[in-house]
Amino acid sequence: MDWKESPKNLHAEFEFIDFAEAFSFMTEVAFHAEKANHHPDWSNTWNKVVINLSTHDAGDIVTEKDRKLAAVISKVYQKYHQSHKA
Repeated sequence: MDWKESPKNLHAEFEFIDFAEAFSFMTEVAFHAEKANHHPDWSNTWNKVVINLSTHDAGDIVTEKDRKLAAVISKVYQKYHQSHKA
């Protein structure tokens, strides 16, 4: 999983074992996003989660808020990814 940055957003796609794991990931990310008061544009189809980050109040561009949340999301994903290797 790599974040792709354009001037308008940070984009990443995440894959999980099943829907329950994908939804668990989204739930955990939601708590971090709420704490940061910075919410992703995202979608989920079965075991895949697609996330786009941009700062709406800055004119829908990528800011440090997006990069910080992307780093947190990557750390959350690592927990799921590591559990598959064990």
